[in-house]
Amino acid sequence: MRHGSIPGSRGRVRPVTLLGDPVLHAVCEEVTDFGPELARLVEDMFATMYAARGVGLAANQVGAALRVFVYDCPDDDEVRHLGHVVNPCLVEADGVVLRGPEGCLSLPGLEAGTERYDHAVVEGFTADGEPLRVHGTGWFARCLQHEYDHLEGGLYVDRLSGWRRHRVMRQAARAPWGR
Repeated sequence: MRHGSIPGSRGRVRPVTLLGDPVLHAVCEEVTDFGPELARLVEDMFATMYAARGVGLAANQVGAALRVFVYDCPDDDEVRHLGHVVNPCLVEADGVVLRGPEGCLSLPGLEAGTERYDHAVVEGFTADGEPLRVHGTGWFARCLQHEYDHLEGGLYVDRLSGWRRHRVMRQAARAPWGR
């Protein structure tokens, strides 16, 4: 992406993979080529995330099993965090564990109270191969952990148990996209 451009403005909206698609449950592969195809993927991911009105999106949610995610998410103080991470590593997830509402573009219209730490740090690279470190607190920390889980082959519903999990899975089975 060029400096000063609006993320996603040159991207195309891709279909979002839905619960049940095997790509969502496989560990994504490391990115080794930091060329124009990766830049295009990041642009497409931003365009798709904005079209779906999300705050984060992992590459496997658009069918690419690569370790990349994008975000445009506020923290609890309404500070906007905008960016992407290639080959992320969750190096810290600590602080207070909070149960809060969590949804996912791969389970449209559904959400459940999910436990997450209120502080997270992710290290990785930009699409140009530059190293970066992203700190998140509150809602943004939840977003970082959520997107990282996707790259590990997990969904927020995998963190649920008991009646919360049963309710979301029942709702997913009844949803028009779940049939």
